[in-house]
Amino acid sequence: MQQITFEIEGGENVVAYALPGEKLLEVARKANVAIDAPCSGNGSCGKCRVRISGGKLNALPNRHISDEESSEGWILACESTVIDSDAVIHVPDIASAYRSKMKIADLSDRREIDIFNGIRDNIFSAAISMGTAMKKVRVALSPPSLSDPRSDLERVADAVNQKTGLICRPTYFSLKKIPNILRDSEFTFTCLIKQEGDTALLLDLWDDLEEHPVCGLAIDIGTTTVSAVIVNIDNGEILSKASSGNGQVRYGADVINRIVEASKKDGITKLQKAVIEETIIPIIETMCVSTELKHEWIYKVCVVANPTMNHLFLGLNPDYIRKEPYVPVFMELDGIVASDIGLPCYPDAEIIIAPNIGSYVGGDITAGTLSSMIWDKEEYSLFIDLGTNGEIVFGNNDFLVSCACSAGPAFEGGDISCGMRATDGAIESITIDRSSLAPTLKVIGPMGQKPVGLCGSGLIDCVAEMFRSGIINPAGRIIAEGKRIKQSEHGTKSYVLAFQEDYGGTKDIELSEIDLDNFIRAKGAVYSAIKTMVESLDIEMNLIARVIIAGGIGSGIDIGNSISIGMLPDINRKRYNYIGNSALSGAYVMLISDSAQQKVRDLARNMTYMDMSSNPFYMDEFVSACFIPHTNIRYFPTVREEIVREQRRQIKKPAKPRSNQLGGIGQTYKQQRRKTV
Repeated sequence: MQQITFEIEGGENVVAYALPGEKLLEVARKANVAIDAPCSGNGSCGKCRVRISGGKLNALPNRHISDEESSEGWILACESTVIDSDAVIHVPDIASAYRSKMKIADLSDRREIDIFNGIRDNIFSAAISMGTAMKKVRVALSPPSLSDPRSDLERVADAVNQKTGLICRPTYFSLKKIPNILRDSEFTFTCLIKQEGDTALLLDLWDDLEEHPVCGLAIDIGTTTVSAVIVNIDNGEILSKASSGNGQVRYGADVINRIVEASKKDGITKLQKAVIEETIIPIIETMCVSTELKHEWIYKVCVVANPTMNHLFLGLNPDYIRKEPYVPVFMELDGIVASDIGLPCYPDAEIIIAPNIGSYVGGDITAGTLSSMIWDKEEYSLFIDLGTNGEIVFGNNDFLVSCACSAGPAFEGGDISCGMRATDGAIESITIDRSSLAPTLKVIGPMGQKPVGLCGSGLIDCVAEMFRSGIINPAGRIIAEGKRIKQSEHGTKSYVLAFQEDYGGTKDIELSEIDLDNFIRAKGAVYSAIKTMVESLDIEMNLIARVIIAGGIGSGIDIGNSISIGMLPDINRKRYNYIGNSALSGAYVMLISDSAQQKVRDLARNMTYMDMSSNPFYMDEFVSACFIPHTNIRYFPTVREEIVREQRRQIKKPAKPRSNQLGGIGQTYKQQRRKTV
């Protein structure tokens, strides 16, 4: 056994033991050391960068590690194995920042809170009533005597029946509390019941000194992040909120990698442990401690997640989701309680799983659809949830159609060499000077934070600005020249956003033509899914009255830039709205309203799921959309107008061109004119 010491930047050291031949990434996983690995350890993403600061490992050469970096001890954890030597491994802060520093669409600022409250108010103004089957019943009993020797349970049941007309049935948890509560309270106490038909399920009972709120827990389990709120079910007050990165991230950035990991020995157990024990339970602990709430006061839980996350949360085999005919274990599910999966709540707290719609469209979208209110409008609306996955719902109060697009993890930093999630150090927005090609960067984090990489919103801005500046042509090829344009030994070019010597990093932050290819495919998947779904219903894109954006990336994207690169439909920008974490807001409303809970079930049952993988038109649309903005520029009239304006400006401009190739947005399109117009 060899001793492997992980020096975690900003944290405590972790010591693990491993046999020669074990991969370092697996050693870290077993020791619960968070090392980001979006590709789940196949060596393709280059994100699991760590540095050997003592001892030795067997590290394979990799295109993501330069010779200079290798000489400094930098390696990929997934490409390095333990040998007959102890080792000390430095884990940089960025490798584990996904756990606690991600900028996400939660309730962390006033804007998100206002959106959250607005969604709640809109839902309750649309024939959805607030209230649940749980209620408190105050009872007073006469003490037992020789002339009235009824059992404690009989006395409680009779009192509840007199108050409600219901037949009282205790849970095991409440049954154990009855004898002491009756006598400690001098036979005057409060019962918490849940009506089930003509039965009152006795959940709990307490005396005056223990009066407390009846709490509910809403959890949004995203592929990348997990957000939660604890609420007072009686009045809807949010008592506490928290969020964190999903601990499963180290097993892969997307659901397919997670499913593959789950198929390995003990894989399902590891992934369930990562999301429950390492992510959700700490979130619950944080919320309860901060507000002095007891775990057992949480009597109801609502979980919203995509189908794969639902399966892994419950410890179910998700393997058949990815295999034709793509069948999940369940669409709707009842009967699961907190104690079944080890959640620290009231043991018999019902876990409501928002229903799935298809193999890749789940309860986060059904809950989000509730929040979007498109089901209550006559006008055509488009609801888009952008995150690690891309899901879309289109329709109105007559019909709803949904689909998932295979955008991959590009919007969360996967498949992009300098990509990262929206944590400290992520470039979240960019502008590029048209003359010098120098970028101005806005970086997430405290004042003076140095850039580390590009997150989704910054990536969209960067591609849009590179296109406008004439750095790239519509096919995503770099055609400009200058000090910020680099060429690799393989002939591919890249644009440098930040030079190593300027920000003190280990290498230049650059966006390559390979990255551009990956991103163009991702944005093309989103647009082609929208176009396929809308036009398959014989509806024109310009008839879309509202486009509602939700999800983590939605909070920061520039709509104009998203349209200019061909990711979103080119319609009036005023028709676009952002509604924050629609999945969490939907889960919250389901907690405090049985009527909303039923509405979500009805939405799921009546929504048509369109499988893009079997749609004969989708692939043609996808190929056409893999261009900036599109092979048919007529679909993007405002972008075409911008091109025409740039052409006129270039004609009037006497300055010498920046390169010996055609440059500028207008001139690059001139090369493609016969293909695009």
